[in-house]
Amino acid sequence: MDWPWSVGTTPTVAEGDSMRAVWLRDVGGPEVLVPGPAPDPTPGPGQVLIEVAHANITFVETQQRSGRPGPFRVTPPLIPGNGVGGVITAVGSAVDPALTGQRVVSATGGSGGYAERVVVDASAPIPVPAGLALDAAVALLADGRTATMLVEAVGVRPGDRVLVEAAAGGVGSLLVQLAARAGARVVGVAGGPRKVDLLPGLGADLAVDYRRPGWADRIRDTVGGIDVVFDGVGGVVAQTAFELLAPGGRMVSFGLASGEWSPVSPEAAAARQVTLVRPDVSPARLRAYTGQALAEAAAGRLRPLIGQRFPLERAADAHAAIEARATVGKTLLDVP
Repeated sequence: MDWPWSVGTTPTVAEGDSMRAVWLRDVGGPEVLVPGPAPDPTPGPGQVLIEVAHANITFVETQQRSGRPGPFRVTPPLIPGNGVGGVITAVGSAVDPALTGQRVVSATGGSGGYAERVVVDASAPIPVPAGLALDAAVALLADGRTATMLVEAVGVRPGDRVLVEAAAGGVGSLLVQLAARAGARVVGVAGGPRKVDLLPGLGADLAVDYRRPGWADRIRDTVGGIDVVFDGVGGVVAQTAFELLAPGGRMVSFGLASGEWSPVSPEAAAARQVTLVRPDVSPARLRAYTGQALAEAAAGRLRPLIGQRFPLERAADAHAAIEARATVGKTLLDVP
């Protein structure tokens, strides 16, 4: 899907030992993402070079770019991006040369992903299973890992009434599928008719627009209480969803699409006999969750929703679309 606005510029790329990249020169609006040349990376000892085909964009990266305080803060100049997919084209010393030619997805260590090539530790890439397209694998790198982790953490059971906020987003669309496959009755909540209309096709039994008055009453009248809330919005929506939980319910917060984290306190949860779930986010577990999501997708049991894609040079447009809430599913940068 293309977009009518353009806040980036066409780069002039230097020849020689340089590559195309997108730079964050300062914090601010999407226009601070500027395409331009960057030094061509070379793998050192224990490292591999990935020729990037697709770069992942996350909501957190839009927060970093805007200069939001707290854990999102970064220090420009830098090349943003923390997830890529492509082919290993070179290896450093002490690395198995047989890795060359392998299709992989990889985190980049927090930056460097909006570029034609990245260098990462040889232990970082995760092989892409045969039969799974690279773009689908990149769409699952962060979101598939998160969704798989959350479903396991709350222990979705057959018959559970599960509410998924931001259900048409990258993580939310996967949560709907995973919860439905686990035998839950899924209520998908999203903002706007275009997003709501996508939800039945993903497995939602009830699709609700949280921008419409009385949305919580509709859920209560249709399914009664809720057993599990996956909170990807935070703020007022999270509070309203929490109030739908029945005693013994579970709630896990993973996003702040509203710009605010969930306001639900442990004391409020205890008073309603609700458990606030905190997943295991150890590096080893996260890697395992990514591998699990890739395997499920390769087997045809999980389908990432890639709603829009932009060429690398238009990373600013991609950020603008996300912030305008004009996107569905995953947003990718393609690196032709």
